[in-house]
Amino acid sequence: MQKPLNTTAEVPARMPRTVWLLGWVSLFMDMSSELIHAVLPVYMTTTLGLSMLTVGLVEGIAEATASVLKAFSGALSDRLGKRKVLAVLGYGLSAITKPLFPLASGATEVIAARFIDRIGKGIRGAPRDALLADATPEALRNAAYGLRQSMDTVGAFLGPLAAIALLWWLHDRLRLLLWFGVVPALIAVGILAFGVQEPAHSREPDRAHRRAEAGRLPRFAAARGLPSAYWGVVAVASVFTVARLSEAFLVLRGQQQGVKLLWIPLVTLAFSLVYALSAYPAGVLAQRFGRRALLLWGAAALFASMVLLALPGMLTLWLGACLYGLHLGLTQGVFAAAVAATAPEALRGTAFGVYYLIIGLLQLLGSLGAGWLWQHFGAQYAFGAGAALTAAAMLLATLRARSLSWLRSR
Repeated sequence: MQKPLNTTAEVPARMPRTVWLLGWVSLFMDMSSELIHAVLPVYMTTTLGLSMLTVGLVEGIAEATASVLKAFSGALSDRLGKRKVLAVLGYGLSAITKPLFPLASGATEVIAARFIDRIGKGIRGAPRDALLADATPEALRNAAYGLRQSMDTVGAFLGPLAAIALLWWLHDRLRLLLWFGVVPALIAVGILAFGVQEPAHSREPDRAHRRAEAGRLPRFAAARGLPSAYWGVVAVASVFTVARLSEAFLVLRGQQQGVKLLWIPLVTLAFSLVYALSAYPAGVLAQRFGRRALLLWGAAALFASMVLLALPGMLTLWLGACLYGLHLGLTQGVFAAAVAATAPEALRGTAFGVYYLIIGLLQLLGSLGAGWLWQHFGAQYAFGAGAALTAAAMLLATLRARSLSWLRSR
């Protein structure tokens, strides 16, 4: 069993090997996913003829499905004390769905593949994040989550870049392009299954208790044991989530502004690059200066992004996409680290699961609202609503800063 690290002097200089390996897993899986999703919204609206409201519904339900399963798998990982097996199951299921996109013959198959892929994401997300927390000393967690998020986003950058090259090489043959998303997904599963080792200290405590509980389904009443500081994290993150339009709407905004099909993946690439470059430095800065400043700067970036995307013109499109990525880089790793910091170790998987459940349901609400506003009033109203909600999030974080102790933590 590993000894807890109690002082700054005992904190290792290097990031644990498990953090790097989980980062590589995220990189390859996100490369696979974003290669496909960089062109999927355009494929749904142009080839399949789906409406903006339907796209919002598909994206919202897909993320909500993932989030419901994150709650289940997170609680289950706490009971079993085995996070890796659930993470492998989730990543493996997502990898299996990749061939379904090019094999699809209509809207039903594409939507089914999207949902199954999100089921895989839902199974893996909370156990993976809890596994990372188990393997990382507390003093390095902000940086660790930032590093994993950065590597995840490098994959999200490489995916659209590969999509552009393939669109040019394959002369816009989307179905053939989608097959290239299968290989990096299989690499991700291989790294996780054969490279990552679960920390012994996350398996040993309460082994007899876990054996007795293993055959029983998780009870989410355990979430009542989560402290008020944790619910403060959830409250602030919830407002941010409703305000932020999904990435699919950024791609569709690019198409609406006149970006040609060959260059459509550049929209995803632009915000993914900024996200990748900012996530790890944001984690380091949060470790040094606290979380409040990072979240306020992230909110300001999101507000500016929504305003710019509501305006016409190519310059505002690209600036808005870059600021969208900056917002994600400044906030997502910080929120994950705050969840880990405010949740008891025995309930860490449950905490991440409940967090993702609430965030996912709010993503559904936000995507439906954005799709409805876009369809009935136009894109400027959808992004304008996002800007207004972001201003509300900034106000909430400012007014309640004294009562939200996790904001001041490092």
